[in-house]
Amino acid sequence: MPDVVVIGAGMVGAACAYYAAREGLSVTVLDRASVAGGTTGSGEGNVLVSDKEPGPELDLAVLSCRLWAELAAEAGEPGGFEHEPKGGLVVAESDEVLRALTELAGRQEKSGVATRPVAADELARYEPHLAPGFAGGVFYPQDAQVQPMLAAARLLRRWPGVALRTGTEVTGLLMDRGRVTGVRTSAGDIPAGAVVNAAGVWGGEVAALAGVTLPIMPRRGFILVTEPLTARAGGRPLVRHKVYTAAYVTNVASDSEGLETSAVVEATRAGTVLIGASRERVGFDRTVSLPVLARLARQAVGLFPALADVRAIRAYCGFRPYCPDHLPVIGADPRAPGLYHACGHEGAGIGLAPVTGLLVARHLTGAVPELDLAPFRPDRFAGAAA
Repeated sequence: MPDVVVIGAGMVGAACAYYAAREGLSVTVLDRASVAGGTTGSGEGNVLVSDKEPGPELDLAVLSCRLWAELAAEAGEPGGFEHEPKGGLVVAESDEVLRALTELAGRQEKSGVATRPVAADELARYEPHLAPGFAGGVFYPQDAQVQPMLAAARLLRRWPGVALRTGTEVTGLLMDRGRVTGVRTSAGDIPAGAVVNAAGVWGGEVAALAGVTLPIMPRRGFILVTEPLTARAGGRPLVRHKVYTAAYVTNVASDSEGLETSAVVEATRAGTVLIGASRERVGFDRTVSLPVLARLARQAVGLFPALADVRAIRAYCGFRPYCPDHLPVIGADPRAPGLYHACGHEGAGIGLAPVTGLLVARHLTGAVPELDLAPFRPDRFAGAAA
């Protein structure tokens, strides 16, 4: 019998398994599909502090950035996660937006975020191919990128004591006098000392198996991928940092169900450029929307005019696990002892995976967590009882 069963083999589930195993616990990870087969495989690999307002989520992000750097250093390259601490550049379209962006950066600094104001005439030093006319920006050296599918797979293999079973669907939870004591699967029952719900956009469904409610909803986003471009920029990436407009921060924090897009552009080690970001609540509809892709392309060209002559070779969509208050659900569920949650991160799951895994492992072993988990408690939502 394993000490812990983790439901979900995405980035967050992999991090929970890794840190729990590192604490000496035996762990079985279950996924009805494959490693990184859900949201993890449909993301950009963002590890960001720049897009978060001061508060509990930013505190998570600052610690998680440090943990990502430590994990990458331990793994080394090759064989690592393609961790790139390249920094993020947020640009402002007007003086008014720049003032708001600079004020936000000042407040973020009090939470441990490093920021660097960038005047309009300095932007080209950071991004030589950036369009002219921006009022300035802020550079965030802590922002980074990883290859999420690679990172999830390698974390799951990283530590002895982790058993992985893909193609295994969780159909129920084993209960004993109100306590979760394991899982019922398509391949039989697995008793366990604890169960971790790292099921991403399906986290609410897993919670319901224990008779509790988590209001996690899918929020769809599209990404465009260009042909490799390194040769066009004299052997250097056409886009050197993660670059986005200040409107992206507003969209991340929005509660709107309707479509919102903002220009987010970054390069990969393979030389391709990833273009986002869109957000809309349409359930699990995977229908490709050409108008959304066209809008993303126009916004990207507005940032980098050189992209106008570049071919997009593919597009894909994913579903962010959205919570109404934009905070993840992390920790033990007092309504169902034995059940722990690690889900609801929306678009920040890759970046926040290490800190989530560490905090869950602390709970599982009875150790004091590095951060106060009260803002992320599973029973915080009004009417949360099933």
